[in-house]
Amino acid sequence: MDARSERLFLGLDFSTQQIKAVAINDALKIVNETAVKFDTDLPEYKTQGGVHIHDDQVTVTAPTIMWVKAFDLLLDKMKKDGFPFDKVAGVSGAGQQHGSVYWRSGSAQILRNLSEKTTLHQQLQNCFSVPDSPIWMDASTTKNCRELEEKVGRPLRLAEITGSRGFERYTGNQIMKISQTRPSEYKDTERISLVSSFAASLLIGDYAPIDLSDGSGMNLLDITTKKWSPECLEACGEDLSSKLGEPVPSKQIVGNVSQFLIGRYNFSPNCKVIAFTGDNPASLAGVAPKLGDAIISLGSSDTVFSWLPRQNAELEGHIFVNPIDCDTYMSLVCFKNGSLTRERIKDDCAEGSWEKFSEYLTKTPTGNNGNIGIYFDVMEIQPLVQGIFRFDSADQKVSSFPPEVEVRAVIESQMMARKLYMELRGMHIGPDTRILATGGASLNRAILQVISDVFGAPVFVSDIPNSAALGSCYRAKHGLEGCDFSDVVLNHPQPECVARPTEGASQVYKELGIRYRKLEQALGSQQYLIHGQ
Repeated sequence: MDARSERLFLGLDFSTQQIKAVAINDALKIVNETAVKFDTDLPEYKTQGGVHIHDDQVTVTAPTIMWVKAFDLLLDKMKKDGFPFDKVAGVSGAGQQHGSVYWRSGSAQILRNLSEKTTLHQQLQNCFSVPDSPIWMDASTTKNCRELEEKVGRPLRLAEITGSRGFERYTGNQIMKISQTRPSEYKDTERISLVSSFAASLLIGDYAPIDLSDGSGMNLLDITTKKWSPECLEACGEDLSSKLGEPVPSKQIVGNVSQFLIGRYNFSPNCKVIAFTGDNPASLAGVAPKLGDAIISLGSSDTVFSWLPRQNAELEGHIFVNPIDCDTYMSLVCFKNGSLTRERIKDDCAEGSWEKFSEYLTKTPTGNNGNIGIYFDVMEIQPLVQGIFRFDSADQKVSSFPPEVEVRAVIESQMMARKLYMELRGMHIGPDTRILATGGASLNRAILQVISDVFGAPVFVSDIPNSAALGSCYRAKHGLEGCDFSDVVLNHPQPECVARPTEGASQVYKELGIRYRKLEQALGSQQYLIHGQ
């Protein structure tokens, strides 16, 4: 039998609430899925949703050692279930983006000399100079963001260098805060990892490098030169370059699995570890996109990804080095008002029924007779506005819409915003563009039809519930084989085309989109009350 037919590829996803493992074979068939949930499987850490929200309500952290213990539990579960670790040819993984881990001086020696006779968490419990890792939900660094922007020149200059203006969750600003407020802990730190490179370090028994794609989410990497920006490093902490190490391409092999994993779990000594990346970049890999595709993830918050041949600086959204082709880029724009807003309108206007909601969408005309509603139940990211605003066809504010108009208004306005900011980030719809829809709302055909009409492109869906872990499997195979990513995913399940643009819709939404942009800009400039109704 061909040895390749027995090879497995392991993908690990260190997300906010759990660690998940997915294993595939050479035919890309999933052969194992295992998870450890932080709140329920590790109740001793008293997390809620995998995190600790501090008393100030803006500082959000997670115990670093909890992630280590969860990894122990995950591997133990898989071993108990008889998972054949010896057949794993390559491992890669993903980590929640922006989170940071602070390794105490001397920790490298401990990592390199792990004993297979005891657990990782017992051996690493004193290795973290900052025991609680800041994560992506933290919003305590506004002062540091403004300081970084000021030191490099201005917000747009920071976006030109790093792909984003200063964001509170971005790692450079978190590092600056720690260097300023906890100088002794910062001085005692010999390596700063992202969650992704920290997880890879547990695999190789040494400090794993940060990859270029996840490194793009730090406000520290020059995404053009693919090197750390000297001016950003200088602004964020003393001797920061040596604490970070050199970044590497996302498909690079960073080492073999450690003797610890070989001895304790029977991994093959030849098993390679491919650089881990962020969960969003890994999810891009997990849907197996083509250049020119746009991916819309419809969840609690909505996210729009796209694969770009080149990048341009904007204040909204983010640009990362592409994890599956380091010579290109991926854009990402996140919107806080996603499925929860849609569900509220469903409950308020469609008797709590998605069927009724879809019926309203289907029977109302494309363009909603010129009515536009803007629904920011919570403070939106772009623009920074909260409130509910309704306008008639003459752009006059109105207090309410009939239920069926409200239903169409929320979907149309959300999707016009998704397209608007995607285009601002440099992604434009072409004749071959596919919209790949994922997440809960991707099951609703009526919503998907509106997406197709607004974007002027066909919408495809595929059932990929664990795209970050699956994308990590694909990336492991990609790194190991060194071929084009498209060759790796030849057997990826083909997405199903579920909606095509309605004739005449593009002109309707071109005109409506111009009006939407003007109304949103007026809201952003506070021409209307921020808390509108």
